[in-house]
Amino acid sequence: MYKRALIGVLALGLAACSSSPSADTAAKTSDLQGLQGQIGSKDFAEQYILAHLTTKLLNAHGATLEANTKLVGSANVRQALENKQFLGYWEYTGTSWITYNKQTQPIKTEQEQFDAVKKADEAKNIAWVAPAPFNNTYTFAIRNEKAKELNVTKMSDIAKLPANERTFCIESEFSTRDDGWPGVSTTYGFDAPKDNVKLLDTGVIYTATKDGKDCNFGEVFATDGRIAALGLTVLQDDKAFFPIYQGGFTLQADVLKSHPKIADVLKPMADKLTTEEMQKLNAKVDVDGDEPDEVAQEWLTAQGLI
Repeated sequence: MYKRALIGVLALGLAACSSSPSADTAAKTSDLQGLQGQIGSKDFAEQYILAHLTTKLLNAHGATLEANTKLVGSANVRQALENKQFLGYWEYTGTSWITYNKQTQPIKTEQEQFDAVKKADEAKNIAWVAPAPFNNTYTFAIRNEKAKELNVTKMSDIAKLPANERTFCIESEFSTRDDGWPGVSTTYGFDAPKDNVKLLDTGVIYTATKDGKDCNFGEVFATDGRIAALGLTVLQDDKAFFPIYQGGFTLQADVLKSHPKIADVLKPMADKLTTEEMQKLNAKVDVDGDEPDEVAQEWLTAQGLI
């Protein structure tokens, strides 16, 4: 009788161990209980993916968040954070430093730039956490065959071309930014006639550059998956005009103060987001047509993060 009772107790104990979550899992799913709100994004694939990655990962640790990918324009998204409409969103160090903090001189090393912008934004009650390795800097690209024809490999080569070959496709926002067209065209002496510069939507620029009818040179982002997929050659920024656009999660400083584990939860994910990894993720959306929400879910699962 004693043996039978003992066996029963052991069996119950084993069943409890197999059906109940471990202490670590239970702690993991309750780290951020009470954290509510929206994670925002700018209006392109990389930002959509980052918003969903962040929302899903924080929710896996007990938060109750939703991704809001509906706003258009960097300034509007930043304003939504400052107005506390968004709990947070992924920003780029160069953008905040030059556009929002009005600093005209970029800092040339990644860590120094991150530290500088983090300090500058503290005064606005905005915190930076989870710096990722990817650098989504601006650059110019040209279709491979045309690059060979014109013998261009770096941006300073453009100024040497005949006027009819100095044609550009750029975004409307880029056309007025301090770290955009006014500065880069002056630095490199593009001297392009007004009719040689077409303002297009972000996504259209890649196909227009590949097509070659509207422009030879398209303003693109370094982490975009369409660069390789469309057979485009990225030109070297040989005068180092463009600042570093390292990705980092920006959020309300008060939220981070009340939920400091946000930084710890996001760090393992951020560490994996290299420029090459972001290119792959972006290609799934921009080239393959997958939904950002699904891309985020699959990647987090494959990486063992959720």
